[in-house]
Amino acid sequence: MVKHNNLLPNQHFHKDWQLHVKTWFDQPGKKKSRRIQRQKKAAKLAPRPVDGLLRPAIRCPTIKYNMKLRQGRGFTLDELQAAGIRRKEALSVGIAVDHRRKNRSEESLQANVERLKLYKSKLIVFPKKANKPKAGDATDVSGAVQLKGTLLPIVQPVSSDVSRKVDESKVHAYATLRRARFDARYKGKREAEAKAKEAEEAEKKK
Repeated sequence: MVKHNNLLPNQHFHKDWQLHVKTWFDQPGKKKSRRIQRQKKAAKLAPRPVDGLLRPAIRCPTIKYNMKLRQGRGFTLDELQAAGIRRKEALSVGIAVDHRRKNRSEESLQANVERLKLYKSKLIVFPKKANKPKAGDATDVSGAVQLKGTLLPIVQPVSSDVSRKVDESKVHAYATLRRARFDARYKGKREAEAKAKEAEEAEKKK
């Protein structure tokens, strides 16, 4: 019997929990399916790299993550121009283009230009017609092998921060800045007072 102002007992002890158990018996089969799918994708893309298009190395946004490099959407038009690659030619040789991104620093521009030049030096362009190769096409493609791994993996830069002694000089930054603000604020008033004093002294001499 329930006493006082409490809940009525309402427990459910007859739920069919066995029907709601999540099983994972298809794990080995799914693993095999994924491997076969990767093989099909590689065969479809051959002789192009399995990783897809070449993408630039960019900084992550926000102060929290901007020390890390990651792959971006595509190379800017300035980067392509500096590397000597035409915009329409880029996609035909496996280079991603992003016309919206802008270069905010000379360092990132040069890093991605070097990335493009390295890719260009390793690139083998197959001719559409073997008996009529165009300018820039490879004449011998017998040694060409499809790249299965990551395409030019991005290496994180080594931190340049080094331990150094704490500067214990007697210069106090806050006091210096406060004095500079104070001097700038009263500059006009002081000049006016100095001029008035000079005029007063000149009157006394007369």
